[in-house]
Amino acid sequence: MDTRLSFPRYTLLVLLCTVCALSGTRSPVAAAGRSCADTRQVYSEKGYSTGTAPLTQISGEHLRLCPQDYTCCSSQMEETLALQSERDFLKAVEENSQFLLTTFTQRHRRFDEFFRELIDLSEKSMNQMFTKTYGRLFTQNALVFQELFVELRRYYSGGSVSLSEVLSDFWSRLVERVFSLVNPQYQFSEDYLECVSKHAEQLQPFGDVPRKLRVQVSRAFIAARALSQGLATGRDIVNKATKLTADSECVRGLMRQWYCPLCRGMPALRPCHSLCLNVMKGCLANQADLDTEWNNFIDALYQVSEKLEGPFNMELAADSISVKVSEAIMHMQENSVFQGCGSPRPTPGRSKRSPKESGGNRRPFRTYSPEEKPTTAAGTNLDRLVTELKERLRPMRGFWVSLPHTICNDEKMAADVTNEDRCWNGQTRGRYLPDVTGDGLVSQINNPEVEVDIARPDVRTRQLIMELRVVTNKLRNAQSGQDMDFMDSEEGSGSGGADHGERYNDDWPGYGPYSPPYNKPPRNPAASPAKPPRVRERNGSKWNRKNGHGLVRSAASQLPFSLVPLLSLPFVVTVAPMWR
Repeated sequence: MDTRLSFPRYTLLVLLCTVCALSGTRSPVAAAGRSCADTRQVYSEKGYSTGTAPLTQISGEHLRLCPQDYTCCSSQMEETLALQSERDFLKAVEENSQFLLTTFTQRHRRFDEFFRELIDLSEKSMNQMFTKTYGRLFTQNALVFQELFVELRRYYSGGSVSLSEVLSDFWSRLVERVFSLVNPQYQFSEDYLECVSKHAEQLQPFGDVPRKLRVQVSRAFIAARALSQGLATGRDIVNKATKLTADSECVRGLMRQWYCPLCRGMPALRPCHSLCLNVMKGCLANQADLDTEWNNFIDALYQVSEKLEGPFNMELAADSISVKVSEAIMHMQENSVFQGCGSPRPTPGRSKRSPKESGGNRRPFRTYSPEEKPTTAAGTNLDRLVTELKERLRPMRGFWVSLPHTICNDEKMAADVTNEDRCWNGQTRGRYLPDVTGDGLVSQINNPEVEVDIARPDVRTRQLIMELRVVTNKLRNAQSGQDMDFMDSEEGSGSGGADHGERYNDDWPGYGPYSPPYNKPPRNPAASPAKPPRVRERNGSKWNRKNGHGLVRSAASQLPFSLVPLLSLPFVVTVAPMWR
């Protein structure tokens, strides 16, 4: 063998190996022989069989998602890890949105239980106090009051019920029951009762009480129902928005950032923070488009909860029902309503008894004092519920556009933002150079990691946006005491029964009263047709005393008002009633 000919070849091979070593690159022989033990271990820990996993790196020409360099992944492993990356992504979205789902679910349940129990306690309080005060006469006519609370519950539960009509019908039935009882010294003919019915608006048998009760109860119930429905809608929207599927382009990006380092034999290497953001923003582009309407929704929830805490307080509204009804009955006892209908015929052998004579030995009407008010099963009060809700609503603003950052800030998902040179950039270890794209679908046109078709908005996301707009409008109307479902069904008012002269502002204790002018401008009959007058049916069920229905309506609900702070209302009525 001629050693003179082989020596130059040997020298050249040594020089080439030296250059490769100094440059930091691996020769094909060295790359192909690198162990895949770390990759196989991680792959096995995820619960997958290592039967198809190479023992040492092999050529990556078969790879579809990862760089086609020397690899520790077979085709089957790449497909399996791609599916795993999708599962990891969906799990991350679910975990990071759990705060929203838990808050809406728990807050809705607590508010719903609380509001329903307030209604139950209000009815129980009225039954107890009226039974003590009026005795058998109340129990004989209890159906009138039971029907009121049935309708109030139906409204709160989402039924198609107009609160103005509910309260108006209640007073109409009550006036017939009470009218004869508080005037036992007279006999009233059918014609006389018909006259009272026709002149109800002028006579105001219950004074201004029906309007006061309508204002307080309507706006409190409207706000309570809107808040309860809003919390339930928020829960449903979060459920729908987070039950997403990753398309093929999203999965490609997820695989490239999370598991391509594993295939390269570097399982501990995390994707660069900016790479993670671009992938997440591409995969969550449609969710980011919820941001504007979502923020409006959260703001509306916050504002309605503040109203319930202040001027639209549901606790005080529920407590006031029995007080207002008692005041109305007292007003009818103490004020004659015979003007305009002539003098009724006296009842033979009977004369009107004095308050002392009729009720001197009865307990005065009263409500619970704060100290003796029953504790609700919810174990809380409205102020505490509202405070807790507002604390949880604040961090919800901007949730959908911040979700990519939330996921990528997890050290298990991406490298720290300060570790820019020792992270996976999509090809190898090193700095990630592309810029981070913007938020939302349109901004993904230049996303370097996930190809997004910006010309095809997601239909489900558009539906969620519409749902958010609808519930936000309901909440905003509730802030002014209006129910969207009945905005056009009442003459001059929504279900809240607010006349055009009335303003649902912070005009309640601590906010300052508002007294609108009493002279309202003429209305356009064409724009708002008048409601047809109720016709008294002499033989109909509406005037059958046995079934407790009547058509004599109080017109107090049609008059403008000067809103009196409820804290100044008397909570102890000392005049003994004459309903016996």
